[in-house]
Amino acid sequence: MMIMYNLLVIFIMFIIGNLIFVSKNKHLLIVLLSLEFIVLSIFFILLLYLSFIEYDLYMLMVFLVFTVCEGALGLSILVSMIRTHGNDYFQSFSLL
Repeated sequence: MMIMYNLLVIFIMFIIGNLIFVSKNKHLLIVLLSLEFIVLSIFFILLLYLSFIEYDLYMLMVFLVFTVCEGALGLSILVSMIRTHGNDYFQSFSLL
């Protein structure tokens, strides 16, 4: 029963993260935070799954390493965008 409750909470976290990612695309910071929220829910799903099958949790460490690299890359893009354009609006710069 507790596993089903945890899966429901994680599924709701994943859906909310996707809804924020799709609807709030004005600021880059909000998009990056919603992506991190989605990755956090995927981490919890992996944690439950690997604990349920009693597998080693080394895969979670690899997942966390890639997550940290993705977050650092996103923050570096955010900082460079704020330095060049002055804000993090998607409408303030041209992709061409």
